[in-house]
Amino acid sequence: MQESRYNPNLDILKAGSMEMKGEECRLSNFMGAIALSDLVKTTLGPKGMDKILQSSGRTGHNSVNVTNDGATILKSIVVDNPAAKILIDISKTQDDEVGDGTTTVCVLAGELLRQAEKLIMIEQLHPQIIIDGWREAANVARQALEASAVCHFDNDESFKKDLINIARTTLSSKVLSIDKDHFAQLAVDAVLRIGGASSPKNQPAGHSKRPRNLELISIIKKLGSTMHDSYLDNGFLLDKKIGIGQPRRLENAKILVANTSMDTDKIKIFGARVKTDSLEAVAGIEKAEKEKMKTKVDKILKFGCNCFINRQLIYNYPEELFANAGVMAIEHADFDGIERLAFALGGEVVSQFDDPTGVKMGECELIDEVMIGEDTLIRFSGLNGGKACTIVLRGSSAQLLDEADRSLRDALCIVASTVRDSRVVFGAGCSESLMAAAVSKAAANLRSEEDLKTVNKKSYGKVKAMEAFAQALIQIPLIIGESAGMSAQFAHDLAELHRRAPADAPCRQGLDINNGTFLDAQEAGITESFLSKSSSLEYAVEAAEMILRVDDIIRCAPRQRR
Repeated sequence: MQESRYNPNLDILKAGSMEMKGEECRLSNFMGAIALSDLVKTTLGPKGMDKILQSSGRTGHNSVNVTNDGATILKSIVVDNPAAKILIDISKTQDDEVGDGTTTVCVLAGELLRQAEKLIMIEQLHPQIIIDGWREAANVARQALEASAVCHFDNDESFKKDLINIARTTLSSKVLSIDKDHFAQLAVDAVLRIGGASSPKNQPAGHSKRPRNLELISIIKKLGSTMHDSYLDNGFLLDKKIGIGQPRRLENAKILVANTSMDTDKIKIFGARVKTDSLEAVAGIEKAEKEKMKTKVDKILKFGCNCFINRQLIYNYPEELFANAGVMAIEHADFDGIERLAFALGGEVVSQFDDPTGVKMGECELIDEVMIGEDTLIRFSGLNGGKACTIVLRGSSAQLLDEADRSLRDALCIVASTVRDSRVVFGAGCSESLMAAAVSKAAANLRSEEDLKTVNKKSYGKVKAMEAFAQALIQIPLIIGESAGMSAQFAHDLAELHRRAPADAPCRQGLDINNGTFLDAQEAGITESFLSKSSSLEYAVEAAEMILRVDDIIRCAPRQRR
């Protein structure tokens, strides 16, 4: 037999490149993912701790951000480990799709990899065998979660109560937990307002077709007063000023929303120079510019609008022309705000004014000014384009308002997700314990360990992987309890309660972190969105599988500067 001339140690990579293989590669992935999971797991639950995120700019200005929101923390940190980056990506996906559960998905993926490390190092199991066991366990857990879900879609009163309970559960771990009942009601009222008054009856069970566009909900932060003074305004508030000498109140407004330059009363060409031989020539140039601007304003007035909103600045001369015509002009509306406002008004953003017939203008019943603290804002009421609304947040500091803004947005997203899929499951560690109990029962039903060792090592590995999956699920209530000062034994006792519960009477027990005991999550109203919980499970398993499959990491050589 001819000897192979292939050298397995031959380095084919470019100089400066790095490669990690086998055990070294897996160890690097395990360490990175578990370290990131340990970073955010202390923020999990109603008693979770906060993190201070401090950035230093080149000018020496340091911004301080105090938060326990998993998505904010993970987006703010910079990591070099590829496995940790995968967990950050799934957290962003969870945040985009559901709006909550970002910490849970990261922690669950990290705990799965922690268990996988033990199976590989101690039990000497192949990663593919572990993945097969995880997939079987994930299917069992998902079925148990679906079986435990309840839906009050056909009862408007019960459905709204579920939404409020879910919002309260979400806000329990946020800075707004002090007044979570008030803010939960604000979030639910805002989401239901923008969805129309159509009844949920005669819709497919568990799924709603009522539109919930969260862009119609604007959140304005104003320093001063207390957080309890935050309120929901049924109009759309714009934090801008009305032009000088223009009407401060308009009824039955016809609104033209535009993105155009209204400051051409001076030459703006970069590096341009105008040479003249007399002051009369300069006056002629200024007169020509004013005539050009007057022509543009006349074109705008031909649209028949009595309110003009522009994304860009409106200089003194066009502002004077609008005031003389009795038109309200609002300048420098930021791009995000003007897009949302045009959508709420039922109009469109215009940049050309040659054809008034092909433009759809916005309408509203009333435009007036409203005082919030020491600031004056513009309010649009009776919008025809949609039932837009604004939540005004009050607070004593900018950091508090920022965190309250993030918390309320999470509540809005999770309420909107629940409207999309109205099934709810129970919190306080109930759902994770229930899924862990179902997975443990499924693993026990396969075969005893003694028989599996002698018959089929792959089946034995599959059972061990399923048991490890159940242990990873139990870590979620364990972390929630530890954050509240409870013993880890409570989480294991809770899992045992669910394991002993009969199939026809599922257990609803969860952790009572206030009294250090157990409670009935259904009676306590601690509910969570089924969509959020199932998404966290699926994304965590997918990310853990992806990381576990990797057996080689190749880092490209850095580009050389010339």
